Amino acid sequence: MIDTTETVRPARIPEWMRRPIQTDVDYAETHATLKKNGLHTVCEDAKCPNRHECWNHGTATIMILGNVCTRDCRFCSIATGKPDGLDTEEPQRVAEAVETMKLKHVVITSVTRDDLPDGGAEIFAQTIMAIKTRMPEVTVEVLTPDFLGRKELLFKVLDAGPVVFNHNVETVKRLQRSIRSGATYERSLKILKHASEYGDGSIKVKTGIMLGLGETNEEVMECLQDIYDHGVRLLTIGQYMAPTRDHARTKRFVTPKEFTDFEDAAYKIGFEAVASGPLVRSSYRADNMVTA
Repeated sequence: MIDTTETVRPARIPEWMRRPIQTDVDYAETHATLKKNGLHTVCEDAKCPNRHECWNHGTATIMILGNVCTRDCRFCSIATGKPDGLDTEEPQRVAEAVETMKLKHVVITSVTRDDLPDGGAEIFAQTIMAIKTRMPEVTVEVLTPDFLGRKELLFKVLDAGPVVFNHNVETVKRLQRSIRSGATYERSLKILKHASEYGDGSIKVKTGIMLGLGETNEEVMECLQDIYDHGVRLLTIGQYMAPTRDHARTKRFVTPKEFTDFEDAAYKIGFEAVASGPLVRSSYRADNMVTA
């Protein structure tokens, strides 16, 4: 049984949130390849705690459409402002990097580009197709913004043939307005529902939420049910950690046991694959979920 009360934030970061930084030759080679091709990664820009583990294994989540976001979400460390144009050659450079790194599964994400008429959907599609043309055996996952809820833009991305479509709900319904700039709970669920109903249903639909923003466990369970009811079958649940003092405060540290309880509960709801843990992030071990 999951306790529905909100836990109290400890004074210090607990031991289960700490991990040693270890780098090897694959880490250096991955870093060099990405820099050589002028590419950004959400691993660095969003200060992901798993970037050393992933890079040591020669994998990365590549962030397209620049590194300046048009939204100012309270949880995210990516720079906010007015993006500088559009790099139409980026899809080919991404494909070259994927080939150089010999990836089997790649995650393509982006900043939100509300300044573009299509929200960057065309560049997403071109990037997917460039990778598939260059390395047909690579499976491609996308983690996209909400495209302001426009179904035709979502379908432009899905028409390119990713194996997984991911769009994050991020937090429970009550906290959306205070945490997510320019996004809504309903719009995100709508995008996920459209993705789940696309084509023959062969594209797997995924989302993720963070814990520790002030939600109750009861609200989390309601959120999981909403997500499932909108066609999502792959789920990530991780601990929110404030990137700086200017961001939303971390209000609680969820214990490893609670994460396990949520994982068990999600499987009981009907999710096909769940990654739930303090250091889990949207793309953590994403390749493992493809075969779920």
